[in-house]
Amino acid sequence: MTSLPAPQPGAKKLGLVIDLDTCVGCHACVVSCKEWNAFGETGPLPEFGPYQAEPWGVWLNRVHTFEVGDGEDGRTVYFPKNCYHCEEPDCVTVCPTGASYKRAEDGIVLVDAALCIGCKLCSWACPYGAREFDEDGGVMKKCTLCVDRIYDENLPEGDRIPACVAACPTSARHFGDLGDASSAVSKLVAERGGCDSMPEMGYRPVSKYLPPRSIRPTRVRDERSEHKTAGGNGFLQWIDRVLSR
Repeated sequence: MTSLPAPQPGAKKLGLVIDLDTCVGCHACVVSCKEWNAFGETGPLPEFGPYQAEPWGVWLNRVHTFEVGDGEDGRTVYFPKNCYHCEEPDCVTVCPTGASYKRAEDGIVLVDAALCIGCKLCSWACPYGAREFDEDGGVMKKCTLCVDRIYDENLPEGDRIPACVAACPTSARHFGDLGDASSAVSKLVAERGGCDSMPEMGYRPVSKYLPPRSIRPTRVRDERSEHKTAGGNGFLQWIDRVLSR
């Protein structure tokens, strides 16, 4: 099994902050993620059967849609979901080959394709469904925070951000060091009450959500059932439970 790195004082905790109040569900983040991480081979299309009835492929970023409330109090909430680069990721510790690992210097969780045997243990261990199995390559894949892009000194400094952040037309996605209390993303989380996804699981996600500000205590429903929620953390926990079914 794979060990987590020892904590390093002052180490970065790179992650995303996603504003559920301003995400419009345009899927620009999904398309840009696909295009960057597929190296232009498939662009925004699935790898297999892109024009057939059941196309499929690897998607490291997904956007789910929920209807919240009724009548004048109702609204649509878009919920982007990708790897949260947890501080205590079981997807790393269950890996039998060391292919899944967490970097000590910035907290990014990665997969070494050369060591991955495609056993899928990491996908079973991840409660967020962030792991994707690439059947074509026989290996697991996941969000890397575009590690090959954010450290590329050949790019202008302003472009050294994940592709999904660069593509977002409403600035709903933010990237930075959440281990630095003075960083822009940390201040945003503090000001808006940023939430962890399913905090009761104990994985301590680095990436955060900013809850919708306009959602009042109301009834939240999907096509199968109804639940009571008061917004904020309760809203996020309800969404996560729906997605895990």
